[in-house]
Amino acid sequence: MQKALFLDRDGIINIDTYYVHKIEDFEFVSDIFALLHLFKERGYIFFIVTNQSGIGRGYYTQDDFDLLMRWLLDRFQEQNIHIQSVHFCPHTPKELCNCRKPKTGMIEQILESYDIDLKNSWMIGDKQSDINLAHNAKIGHTIAIGDRVIERSNYHFKSISECYVFFSSR
Repeated sequence: MQKALFLDRDGIINIDTYYVHKIEDFEFVSDIFALLHLFKERGYIFFIVTNQSGIGRGYYTQDDFDLLMRWLLDRFQEQNIHIQSVHFCPHTPKELCNCRKPKTGMIEQILESYDIDLKNSWMIGDKQSDINLAHNAKIGHTIAIGDRVIERSNYHFKSISECYVFFSSR
């Protein structure tokens, strides 16, 4: 079984601006590459799990999302970081689906293809729905990022940089 780090996208990998869907609007969060290198050295593999209701709301298309994600994955590859797969929910909160966080559909999809040790895996996110997903899917450890009050997280840092500094010393 493999240990995994499950990452939200907006607010964790990139600065969360209004429905990011264009390469020119995408800005990586400081120290995200360094943090992933740290987890990589410790034997983790990586998955992106992201709600993308902008697709369901008609703000951008799945083709727009796919283009941006191919570009993002190429940037990670340039940093010698391999993302195993990207899973996303295109639905709005009003739609009844099992993939929108905090529901576990995206994690269930991953488990169909990968033998993941959820108990020793981590979820990192900036919203309560990310942390609730981890609890619902039985992911063992959670990291919350940002200024929001997020309950039930094992760790809470103001930024990815602060998270990196903490974990690099452990």
